[in-house]
Amino acid sequence: MGFLIRVVVNAFAIWVVTLIPALQVTVVPFPPGDTLQLVLTLLIVAAIFAIVNTIIGTVIKVLAFPLYILTLGLIGLLINAFLLWLTAWLTHWWNWGLRVEDFWWGVVAAIIISLINWIFGIFLRPKKD
Repeated sequence: MGFLIRVVVNAFAIWVVTLIPALQVTVVPFPPGDTLQLVLTLLIVAAIFAIVNTIIGTVIKVLAFPLYILTLGLIGLLINAFLLWLTAWLTHWWNWGLRVEDFWWGVVAAIIISLINWIFGIFLRPKKD
């Protein structure tokens, strides 16, 4: 259940990022490109992003632990942007998916996605008694 909530929140965060044209991050929906196809594309891209973040992101974060200490955690911004760019690269093989035109705007997009995930995480996190 937690994975599904994470995918929906990621899909919402990616959709919010695509609403900001300056970031040059877009989602190309399935043909014919109606609202349903856009929502399904966002959910699939968010699921791919969650899987990439879980598997590859964990490995990179463990290996980059000394860099986290050295940069006081700022390397995490670049790692998150790299994972977003990797998700875009994985979906570029089809005629649909995530498109990130510039890596540095991808850093800003990754920061916004992280902030949205953090805010939703505060409200959706299970309460401990």
